[in-house]
Amino acid sequence: MVVSDDQIAFVRDLFADIPELSTRKMFGGLGIYSGGTIFAMIGPGDAIMIKARGALADDLAAEGGEQFRTYEGKTVNMPYWTLPDSALDDPEDAQMWARRSLAEAG
Repeated sequence: MVVSDDQIAFVRDLFADIPELSTRKMFGGLGIYSGGTIFAMIGPGDAIMIKARGALADDLAAEGGEQFRTYEGKTVNMPYWTLPDSALDDPEDAQMWARRSLAEAG
């Protein structure tokens, strides 16, 4: 997978109010950072995934999020969950998830 300029622009718009937002292409995907702390990624495929554990992961699952569990046919247990579909159309909702991820990382 190669992340397109359109995907990067979408992520930048979606998370526009997150401070010190930056992105970095990596391993065919995209890391999404705030002040150097990764809180989300694109991948595998086109999915926007939020870094989450514990209660945040439980809340993402309750909203229909799915955990990143396989990569190239191998089982992995990465702490990344798909962003709920509703958040893809609502930057305020997406940014709420991002802020919760960043608070957990702090």
